[in-house]
Amino acid sequence: MKEYHYKDFSIYSGNDVFDTLLQNLIEEGYSQVFVLTDENTEKYCLPILKKHLFNITHISTKSGESHKTLSTAEIIWQALLSKEADKHSVLINLGGGMVGDLGGFCASLYKRGIDYIQVPTSLLAMIDSAIGGKTAVDFGGIKNMIGTIQQPKSVYIYPEFLASLPHEETLNGYAEMMKHGLISDKDYWQKIQQVSPQEWPNLLGLINGSIKIKMNIVTKDPYEKNERKLLNFGHTIGHAIEAYSLRHDKKPLKHGESIAIGMICEAYLSKVVLDLSNKELRQITELISRTFPKYSLRNILSPELIKIMRQDKKNINDQIQFSLLKKIGKGQINHTCSDTQITASLNYYDAL
Repeated sequence: MKEYHYKDFSIYSGNDVFDTLLQNLIEEGYSQVFVLTDENTEKYCLPILKKHLFNITHISTKSGESHKTLSTAEIIWQALLSKEADKHSVLINLGGGMVGDLGGFCASLYKRGIDYIQVPTSLLAMIDSAIGGKTAVDFGGIKNMIGTIQQPKSVYIYPEFLASLPHEETLNGYAEMMKHGLISDKDYWQKIQQVSPQEWPNLLGLINGSIKIKMNIVTKDPYEKNERKLLNFGHTIGHAIEAYSLRHDKKPLKHGESIAIGMICEAYLSKVVLDLSNKELRQITELISRTFPKYSLRNILSPELIKIMRQDKKNINDQIQFSLLKKIGKGQINHTCSDTQITASLNYYDAL
């Protein structure tokens, strides 16, 4: 088992993490232990957790980004209240990014904050969303518009959960792995290119690398004042496309698919603004394009996407903020781009 200990929390990774989870719960002496799942993790993951824990109270929510809302948060708060959860209760979030974001949000506000523990079940959550303390719900059609930053008490990564996931969920996390290499570690980027995401066991060796990259950034800047903004590469455009797809598509894009598009567009902007080399732009574009399915932007009006981007919480003085690449492995924060440049980046992707 791998262990990473930081000032306010710890991360454990391996096939025996639940023994450590039980030990830590006993040591904390929580008054009640609640477990939040969606219908999928209730079926595939909760039985595994129950083999190791006892005296837990289960709360279930519906899966999918469309349910990451204030109304769902109210249902969870009501469930905690009805079971008389007090300040010394703990909420274990057993699920992917949606469950982790939503559960962390509810815990951070219930009675002005109770402890929560992340047990991520998807690759995306294991290497990104469960780590760093960001919690949120979507609001007004904008992703993660209302949220808090409160570190989890701890994170327990059990890689065998990945065996129950479809391939598209593995790709979700693979996109964030790409991002980690692009913004801060060229060697890690090279390793990613040598590993096929077609089978989840191929990615196990990369999980700890992504954890280290993200935590190296988060511990330096937990409240996203400076360096943590690097993690937004691909997300300014990617989140807008994700929000648009959620509103209009019968089968909305997944987070990783949206961020993959965003990374290609923002790599193009990196060439325009920071002189990212043509060679590295091609390398980024070719790997992402052959890994993720194409999504047509042809019928989407760029002003509509730009309008969504203007609602992004990272913006300053109505200027859309980007984290871009000087070169692979070297990101830079706090760049602005014109509407014309953003439109050109969308056209660059659409022409592939």
